[in-house]
Amino acid sequence: MKLVIRKTTYIFLCFEVPIYYEDDKEPIDMPRRNDLEHKALHLIANTGNQGVLQSEMWRKLDATSREGSRIALKLENKGLIRRERELFSGRWTYRLYPKRQPASINSIVDCPCLMCPDDPRCGVWSTISPNECEKLTEWILNLVQREMNPSGET
Repeated sequence: MKLVIRKTTYIFLCFEVPIYYEDDKEPIDMPRRNDLEHKALHLIANTGNQGVLQSEMWRKLDATSREGSRIALKLENKGLIRRERELFSGRWTYRLYPKRQPASINSIVDCPCLMCPDDPRCGVWSTISPNECEKLTEWILNLVQREMNPSGET
């Protein structure tokens, strides 16, 4: 398979992106340099509060330990993850945690605002305000209580 770069480049968000074509002139997908970073961040983000061992991450990504270490350092320097040193099976490694959790619809599914009849008139500066809403305040306090006591005890 012979790859050629057609002289035409496309500009996306101020970046020139060369489009690669096979001999039959059909565009093909070439891997981006930071594809492994994106895959690693996705893997780490989906582990939640448990985190993932750095050695486990690079194995799942089918990368070398050097690539895994460099990816973890880049993500940490970008402020996307945090690394904590951990002794695992007699060897030192790092456990990687996401700094932000992926958003989920389950986090707001029981929010009283979603079905509130006063929603069209509600606003910070209007007569009906979320700052003074008892239902919203109660919902937020329940969320905080669940976070503080995940076992469900009251």
